[in-house]
Amino acid sequence: MTTSPSVPTVRLNNGSEIPQLGFGVFQVEPERTQEVLESAIGVGYRHIDTAAAYRNEKGTGAAIAASGIPREDFFITTKLWNANHRRDKALAAIDRSLDLLGLDYVDLYLIHWPLPMFDEYVQAWKTLEEIAASGKARAIGVSNFLPEHLERVFAESETVPAVNQIELHPQFQQRELVEFSKRHGIEIEAWSPLASGQIVDRDDVRAIAEKYGKTPAQVTLRWHLDEGRIIFPKSNNADRQRENFDILDFSLTPEEIAVFDALDENRRIGADPATADFR
Repeated sequence: MTTSPSVPTVRLNNGSEIPQLGFGVFQVEPERTQEVLESAIGVGYRHIDTAAAYRNEKGTGAAIAASGIPREDFFITTKLWNANHRRDKALAAIDRSLDLLGLDYVDLYLIHWPLPMFDEYVQAWKTLEEIAASGKARAIGVSNFLPEHLERVFAESETVPAVNQIELHPQFQQRELVEFSKRHGIEIEAWSPLASGQIVDRDDVRAIAEKYGKTPAQVTLRWHLDEGRIIFPKSNNADRQRENFDILDFSLTPEEIAVFDALDENRRIGADPATADFR
C-alpha cells in the first residue's frame, strides 16, 4: 500500500502498514457519505474508517470507486456489528460489508464491541481469524476491548489483534489499557480523538497552538500522532477536513506532550465496554 509520503504509518503485528492519520465516517449520513468522502479524499486522506453499524459502507465504496485512485492506495477499515458475533452471522456480515463497499477485501476488520454479557466475542474473534485466512481481511483487530477481554482472546485463539480501537482523548487517556495493549503488540486507535468537539481550551494548550500557528484542535491531534496512536477525525466540512489533515508539518516537544498528558480526568464520553449491551 502507498500513501502520501507526509502521512506517517505504523507497522501492525501482521507486517502491514497503516496510515496514522485517517478519516472517520461515524455519524455521516448515508446519503451524504459519498460527497463527504470525495471531499476528504481530495484533501489527501487515504485511510478510511467505517462500520456496518454506520450504514454508510455503500457510500464509502462509491467514493472510493469514483476517486479513480488505485485500491492499493487506500486503507479501509470496517467493523462487525454486535448482533453478528456468532460464526454464521459473522461470515455473512463480512460478505455483506464487502458487497456494499464494492471491494474484494478490507485492510482491517474489527469486532465493534465485546458485549461480555453475551459471551460470544471469542467465537467472533475465531471467525475473524477465518476471515483473515480467506483473504477477505488483510488484518483483524478489536474495538472497545478491555484487558480482561483481550486476555481471553489470547488464551482461546491463535492470533493477537492488530489494533484495539478505543475511546481516547485528553480527558480520557486509558493509560493502563494502552500499556497492556502495547505490551502485547497491539496498536492503539483513538476514536473521538477530540472528545466529540470538546476541545481543551486552556492557556497552556492555546500557547502551544499559537507557537506552531495551529488551532487547539490541530495540536491535540498532533499529540495523538506523537504518542504513536492512529486517529481518524471526521468532519462534513471541507475546511475542517483540511484543517485536521494539516498537522503533518510539526511535532510537539516532550514538554508540550506532557501538557496534554496532564489533562487526563478519567472522563469517558462514550459507553463503558464492560456494560455496553446494545445490539
